Amino acid sequence: MQTKQIRLRRIQNLAHDIMVEMNSLEDQKKSESYRSVIDHLSRAIGELSDPSGDYSLDYVEEKVGTAHYKIFKNMKKLTPLRKTQEPTL
Repeated sequence: MQTKQIRLRRIQNLAHDIMVEMNSLEDQKKSESYRSVIDHLSRAIGELSDPSGDYSLDYVEEKVGTAHYKIFKNMKKLTPLRKTQEPTL
């Protein structure tokens, strides 16, 4: 797979983890912190839905990664995202 496809697959996996966790937690835990998670995810979706097709994969990774961290507090899953980023020139 190409680097972009790998990065998108990892973003998709993180988003799926978030969806499962948010749907399985008790109502007591769904609070202010989840508003932040939803904010990050909605910004990522907004970026991906740009009609011109131009989006920043770095931005989407950052927002989905931050949302995932806020739920799971696990940086280990986010590390591969940073390793696959294309080098900046």
